[in-house]
Amino acid sequence: MIKDKKLYNILIVEDNPGDFLLITDYLEEHINAPNIVHAQSFKETKKCIENTLNKFDVVLLDLSLSDKSGDELIENILEICIDTPVIVLTGYSDIDFSINSISKGIADYLLKDELTGDGLYKSIIYCIERLKKSNELTESEKRYSELFHLSPLPMWVYDIDTLEFLDVNEAAQKHYGYTESEFLQMTLKDIRPQQDMSAFEDQLKIARAHPKEFLSGLFRHIKKNGTIIDVDVQSNFIHYKGRNARVILVNDITDRLEYISAIETKNKELQDIAWLQSHVMRAPVAKIMGIVHLLQRIDLDEVEKSILLNDLNVCATEIDQVIHDIATKTHKARLK
Repeated sequence: MIKDKKLYNILIVEDNPGDFLLITDYLEEHINAPNIVHAQSFKETKKCIENTLNKFDVVLLDLSLSDKSGDELIENILEICIDTPVIVLTGYSDIDFSINSISKGIADYLLKDELTGDGLYKSIIYCIERLKKSNELTESEKRYSELFHLSPLPMWVYDIDTLEFLDVNEAAQKHYGYTESEFLQMTLKDIRPQQDMSAFEDQLKIARAHPKEFLSGLFRHIKKNGTIIDVDVQSNFIHYKGRNARVILVNDITDRLEYISAIETKNKELQDIAWLQSHVMRAPVAKIMGIVHLLQRIDLDEVEKSILLNDLNVCATEIDQVIHDIATKTHKARLK
């Protein structure tokens, strides 16, 4: 038999010397060199666990000790074995008691009369791995919670089927004006303008047709005070407390769109000014150039010269008006 060469630190809490030797033999059948610490009472157990030099991978617990036993022993052991799986080894075969022990946080419940080396080793490995995965899940949930609740952007989780808000972060509450309790009594429809309901239903069909895909889009939302805002929404599928849901990240782009609109308006005004300069002013300038050319002819009589000078005055008036229009438009554009 190939033995497990990994180093295991195991605390055996057992006041029966025969049972302790049997458990030790079972461990050594499958583990190459287990580091075994023996405690015979709850007092000794507490001292071993609270010793900072000891970091146990598992605790094997007999339920009948000289100073504590049964439920009281289980509860006290679990209080001090926060990150260590506890496996009960007992001759007490009551099913209800074993179920109750598991519900309190005992990792496994094994009967001594049915114990084998193979069964004990498997239980230890399974319990250690189960705790490891549980801790990883807890850490993952903690990171999600921190990212969610500390996000400077509004975020929420909603039920895909009912559209109910299941969780909202503080940024969403501040930005939309609703309290957390108010949000949790609402659905997505309550933050969409009534005139957008038809488009909202179409968008909802797309989201439900692709429930587990990343989705994004530009929408309009309405705050508690009635203000309508433009938002860039990104969402992804998530299992939340046993429900199919989507987690939403919202970026209010109302100011950005207004700024872009203002830039586009200003560009249009600048184009109008450029058109005035390049087209409207060009006609009277061309006329003036033609009149000057005619006036340079020496064979014009006084009547012809008078007509040309009058035309020259008209063209100068047109240029003055165009310059005035350009100045007015430029001033208005600067004020905006």
